[in-house]
Amino acid sequence: MRDATSELFPTGRRKCTGESHQALRSLQREGVDASGIPAADSPEQEALEAAVFYRVCKMGGLSAHPLGIMKVSPEPERLTVRLLDEPYVVRHWAERLLPQQADELTGDRDPRDCIHGVPGLRSRVGAGGVALYRPGTSAQVLLTGFNTRWWERITALLNGSRPQLFTNTAWAPLERAAHVAGHKSELEESLIGSAILRRIRATAGPGEINSTDAWSCGAEGLRLETTDGPPCPELIRSLCERPWGLGWRVEHAWCTCRQPVPEGCTIDFRLPTGQQRVYYSNLHWGRTSDERRQATVRELNQSAFAV
Repeated sequence: MRDATSELFPTGRRKCTGESHQALRSLQREGVDASGIPAADSPEQEALEAAVFYRVCKMGGLSAHPLGIMKVSPEPERLTVRLLDEPYVVRHWAERLLPQQADELTGDRDPRDCIHGVPGLRSRVGAGGVALYRPGTSAQVLLTGFNTRWWERITALLNGSRPQLFTNTAWAPLERAAHVAGHKSELEESLIGSAILRRIRATAGPGEINSTDAWSCGAEGLRLETTDGPPCPELIRSLCERPWGLGWRVEHAWCTCRQPVPEGCTIDFRLPTGQQRVYYSNLHWGRTSDERRQATVRELNQSAFAV
C-alpha cells in the first residue's frame, strides 16, 4: 500500500525539479521531508540563485530542457543544477554569468551598466562539478552533468579576451558597486527568481522544444513566459499548491490549452504576501526539433570552444 508521500512525488516535487523517485526516497530515508521543495536558507543564497536565473533564462529554445536544465536538486544551503550535456549550453551559461567589465564607470552612469555577467560571481571546478559562488558568502550553485574540462576551456577563452574576467579572490570595487545598486531594488525579485529556478521543470511542456524567460516589469511585478509550456492547470498546481508549490493565488486566467489550436494562455499570479505579481504567458508556438534546429545545435557545439 502506498503512503501519502509516495503519492506526492510523481505530480508534486518531481514535476517541479525533475528529480528521480529514487533520489527522493533516499532523502526520505535520511529523515528529510522530500514532499516539499526547500527554500534558500539565506538572503545570499537566494540572491545568487536569482541572479543566475535572470541571466541564463535568455537562452531561447533548442531542446526540451528550459535554460538547458535537465533537473535541479534543491537544498536549503545549495542548489545543484544538472545541465544538458552539450557544449553550447555550457558556453551560454559561462558567457551569461561570468563577470566582465563592459565599460568604465564615469559620471552618473549606473554601475550595473558597466558589467556583463553577475557581479562578484566566481567559479571553481571540483570533483562534483562547477561551483558558482560569491567571495565572502557560503552561497553556492553547483553545475553538473557535463565534462568540467569544457568549462575550463571556455573560461580560459573568455579570460583571454578583452575585457578580461574578474577572477581575483575579492570583489572588485565596480562589482561591489553594481551589486549594491541592484540589491536595493531587487529583494522581492530575488525571492521569485530563486523560487522559480528551484521549480524550473514545472515550466516545461510535453513537446520537443521548451523555452522559459523572465524579466522585471518594475513596480508591476515580474513577467514569466514560456513558448511551449505545460497545460495551465498543471502549471497552477505546480506553482500554487503546497507542499511543493509557493502558495501563489491566481487572480485572472485566460486558457486556450484545450482548443484544437491553442492561441496563447495568460495567468496573473499574486504572491501570498505583499502586492507583488507574476504575469505568465504561454505562447503555444508548437515548435519541434526539426532538421534546421538540429543543424543549429551542431553549429553552436562546434563553435563553443572558439574565440
